[in-house]
Amino acid sequence: MPIRRVKPTTNARRTITFLDTSDLTKKRPEKRLTVGLRKSGGRNNHGRTTARHRGGGHKRLYRIIDWKRGDKDGIPAKVVALEYDPNRNARLHLLQYADGEKRYVLATHKVDVGHTVMSGPEAEPKPGNSMLLKNIPTGLQIHAVEMVPGRGAQMARGAGAVCTLSAKEGKYALLILPSGEMRRVHVNCRATIGQVGNIDANLVVIGKAGRMRNMGRRPRVRGSAMNPVAHPMGGGEGRRSGGRHPRSKWGKFSKGGNTRKPRKGSSRWIVRGRKRGKQVGR
Repeated sequence: MPIRRVKPTTNARRTITFLDTSDLTKKRPEKRLTVGLRKSGGRNNHGRTTARHRGGGHKRLYRIIDWKRGDKDGIPAKVVALEYDPNRNARLHLLQYADGEKRYVLATHKVDVGHTVMSGPEAEPKPGNSMLLKNIPTGLQIHAVEMVPGRGAQMARGAGAVCTLSAKEGKYALLILPSGEMRRVHVNCRATIGQVGNIDANLVVIGKAGRMRNMGRRPRVRGSAMNPVAHPMGGGEGRRSGGRHPRSKWGKFSKGGNTRKPRKGSSRWIVRGRKRGKQVGR
């Protein structure tokens, strides 16, 4: 999907870029596959802010996506539309199964409108088909991977995301995740063949503050620009950097520390951790 530029009528529009949406075949979503979405503004059930810099934004409808695809094994489905989803940077495919039911799934790269996809052991290892890891040949690229059998896809769901099925050892498959992490997943977990579509989404330049506000993101103020009563890095005469090691708003070191819990239960499934920090040659 190409990147679209506009006339440089202002300083912001000189650098701003958009994704070309000419390939979308349907503007309005399926009414039966949408529900209303209420905003939290970063507040919890007590009304206290637990996630800062959130609020406002355009009104959205949530698209109900079929993350499991297990109850439609053996039933072919035709891709009838490619749609936009305001809740994620990936596109959606609207599938119409042979029994007449329609469902949303993540759009797979190089799967176009009119193609036929299938899930289950009878399916071929082709892009867009959903299969158990034990039925997928080693070395293929996959996405929308389950972490627990039957729970639904949880990994590799963003635009352009892709995992590699590296090996199979007994009851577990070895996956290389987009972050570089190598992880064991049960072979009865389900995944979709291919790469998530809209692979150019990371090349978009937001360009102006108002566009971020439309996305529901409020401004972030640097700690060094605050008063000392508001942030540990605040205060000082002139444009000082804070005069101490970088810290968070609550006084914890913000660089170089390990934030993962050492006794986290899922650590036993991680064979090799993801790359952290500044990488040489990048």
